[in-house]
Amino acid sequence: MKLLDLFLLALSNLRRRKIRTLLTVLGVVIGTASIVVMVSLGLGMSENLLRSFQSAGSLTMITITNYGGMGENAKNKVELTDDSIKSFESIPHVTGTSPSLEIYVTAKVGALQGDFSVRGVSQAYFQQMKLKEGTFPKKGDAELGLIYGNTVAGSFHKGNNWDKNYTIYPMKDTLFYIFPEVQDTSKNGATQSEGGQDKPQKKYIIKTVGVMEGSAEDYSEDSSYVYADLDSLKAFLKKIYKKNLVPNPKTGKNGKPLRYYSYDQAYVFVDNMNNVADVQKQITDMGYSCYSQVEWLKQAQEQIKTTQLVLGGIGAVSLLVAAIGIMNTMMMSIFERTKEIGVMKVLGCDMGDIRNMFLTESALIGILGGIVGIVLSYAVSLIINMLATGGGDMVDSYTGGGGGNISTIPLWLAIFAIVFAMLVGMLSGYFPSVRAMKLSPLAAIRNE
Repeated sequence: MKLLDLFLLALSNLRRRKIRTLLTVLGVVIGTASIVVMVSLGLGMSENLLRSFQSAGSLTMITITNYGGMGENAKNKVELTDDSIKSFESIPHVTGTSPSLEIYVTAKVGALQGDFSVRGVSQAYFQQMKLKEGTFPKKGDAELGLIYGNTVAGSFHKGNNWDKNYTIYPMKDTLFYIFPEVQDTSKNGATQSEGGQDKPQKKYIIKTVGVMEGSAEDYSEDSSYVYADLDSLKAFLKKIYKKNLVPNPKTGKNGKPLRYYSYDQAYVFVDNMNNVADVQKQITDMGYSCYSQVEWLKQAQEQIKTTQLVLGGIGAVSLLVAAIGIMNTMMMSIFERTKEIGVMKVLGCDMGDIRNMFLTESALIGILGGIVGIVLSYAVSLIINMLATGGGDMVDSYTGGGGGNISTIPLWLAIFAIVFAMLVGMLSGYFPSVRAMKLSPLAAIRNE
């Protein structure tokens, strides 16, 4: 029997029992939609998780920490110096490095005041950032230029009133910066201003050259800091602090300030997030403490995989019920068509054709249920995303124009669901089709 004839015959048999076929297909529709929606929720959770980690910081960046310095009570005796940071560049898959030189400053514009940290970083760090306006400062610029994090401009306040924040425009406003006084550590551990008495605070005007991408509500690892080129910041600070280099210089074993930079934090950039764990291990083996977004992401993804399995299992139960329905329909069809099967055998019809006829019928039920189930899944997914976004624009809600979707159905999932539903249908119809094939022709004819 030709494939087309087999298809038309199976379709004709299903049409003769419209109500039963419709109910069986409905079971597959519900089963397919259930498992697809459940899996789509897991995929949406995974995508939103990845997006949140990407917004919080680069997934190819490793942060090395050395808080505590080189004093006698320092827990970590491995220094982060320019030389040690340069040695990280020889590690395979490392594309760049950057120390972090952090200075806490006060900025004033009119009656408003802002308190934040200025971070000196390398050009490799700037390559990871995106600007809303302005440009990045060049390496070693004679004039110090600042890049504002996207949340800094909206964190200014009046005097000591921290209850209300005001927004400034750093690219337009003239800001006066006050740097902290030099702190000398005495033998008894106390700190005091150099000279032993208060001095008038000197104010510096520093140009803002750029503002980071993002709104005042978008948080990331970079959003609450102001950035400057490392070499330019070092040259600027050296004019203020002379041999001390920074306002709170670290001290050696002799109690005197170090004459070189010992950083509390540094960054290493890797070519691919899949190589981050290996590079991170090599840095740890060198004696440094470090962490990356990737390790937290992997832990969270493992938890989401477990959730996906649970959600998929719940949907699979519905599809199992649908499979039982298909098997029941095929078995009832055999009982009703016993004489028809006997006549086909007496006329010399091939046993394989009889089996394939029932398999085709069950496969058609699976395909029809799968297709309608996918359509229903997209509709349910759309409604879920619209409700999650407060009933916003329908297209934006579904495509993610306004943010991440709770439910995501990629093309591969839709195709897989249809194929899977067809296979479930064929497997459910296999045993009934084998039973039909094994029926005795004479017994089948005498049945009616």
